[in-house]
Amino acid sequence: MTHSLHRRGTTENLSGDYVMLCLTAIGFNDENHDPKLAEFLRIALRHDPVNIGAISHGNMYSSSKEEVVDNAHGIVHAVFVKQDQVIDTLKDLEKAGLGMSVVVSGIFEKVDECLDKAGLKHHTANFSLGIWGKTEKLPGNDILEIHTMCGHAMISANLIKSMADEVKTGRKTADDAAKVLAPQCACGIFNPDRAAKLLTAMAKK
Repeated sequence: MTHSLHRRGTTENLSGDYVMLCLTAIGFNDENHDPKLAEFLRIALRHDPVNIGAISHGNMYSSSKEEVVDNAHGIVHAVFVKQDQVIDTLKDLEKAGLGMSVVVSGIFEKVDECLDKAGLKHHTANFSLGIWGKTEKLPGNDILEIHTMCGHAMISANLIKSMADEVKTGRKTADDAAKVLAPQCACGIFNPDRAAKLLTAMAKK
């Protein structure tokens, strides 16, 4: 699933960023799948994700968690900040036997540790080869670390700069600024916890 593969950052700040997706395979399990996607989200919510979303509806910062669950369709997402959350969610999903495809994105070795501790093995692994072309036209790396947490590039660089300024001047806390950014990522793969830390670092420059 490519839209979660382009996150940038250091090993340290990416260690608190795990995206989990649940989706159908057309022709195999795409009939009457909505209740299974909703159950995936309910299971994820047991483990305190920092975001959930349904591609057809929005995320928990643009509507309530209950509305996201009730409108699950197509592809759904959950974002966690700790390996233990990922491990426990994977164990619960294995027990639930939903029969759906689950994708976990993060630092490869750390995701692998989660799978091992959950008693699971990789089926497939995807790697991003980075960004090619006129990369000199891209915003700075500090902006990109936040911007790439929305895989569809729905969070503008200027809004990120504006939120960093709000934090720097004390008009917003870093948490509140991250919550302004989060609704822009309709899928719900944006990590507001990590964004708040990155905005704090930007504000100190």
